[in-house]
Amino acid sequence: MFGRRPLQPLEERLDYRFNRPELLKLALTHRSAANEHGVERHYERLEFLGDAVLGLVAASWLYDRNPTLPEGQLSKLKAQLVSRATLAPHAERLALGPELELGIGEERSGGRTKASLLANSLEAVFGAIYMDGGLEAARAAIVTMLETASTTGAPLLSVDAKTRLQEVSQAKGGELPEYRMVGQKGPDHDKVYEVECWVSGALAGRGEGSSKKAAEQKAAADALERMGL
Repeated sequence: MFGRRPLQPLEERLDYRFNRPELLKLALTHRSAANEHGVERHYERLEFLGDAVLGLVAASWLYDRNPTLPEGQLSKLKAQLVSRATLAPHAERLALGPELELGIGEERSGGRTKASLLANSLEAVFGAIYMDGGLEAARAAIVTMLETASTTGAPLLSVDAKTRLQEVSQAKGGELPEYRMVGQKGPDHDKVYEVECWVSGALAGRGEGSSKKAAEQKAAADALERMGL
């Protein structure tokens, strides 16, 4: 809206070309910049829309990828995938910060690197893509983020791997996983527990943690990884 930065490099990183470039400009305009220029339009309405589209796409993506998970687990996974912890790193990968239109105060306070601001602006960009190209265009941009998050940040594995492994085992008609503590090391104030995970009588995974529960989760995650899940 106010700056003169070319939008094509960001469009290339998004792998989407806008038919209405003004939507992308609006998605990059923070309230502080709008206030300084005496206008009412900024990215918050697009952020509201993008948040809704993101939730729908993430829910559909998880539903298709995890046919055995119950609603409760899907909800936990979705909450992580649409959180600031997922959105802000993806905004950084897109180099979204330098593209933002900020007011002087927000600029001086480091707004371009604030996780909350980056996450909000990325949701606004998703909203802009939806407005410009429809749901399928927005889905393509969002799924790119979801797939990256599932492989780099591993949020899908870190959320209650024990429950995930139990669901997989039951779906295959097997017994419930068994966890065996096989050792511990370190001083009393800083112990590390070693746990093995056994499935259907076979060693499936190993894990270490600062508590028995943490070690069991890591052992389950190791078992899931060995299964290719």
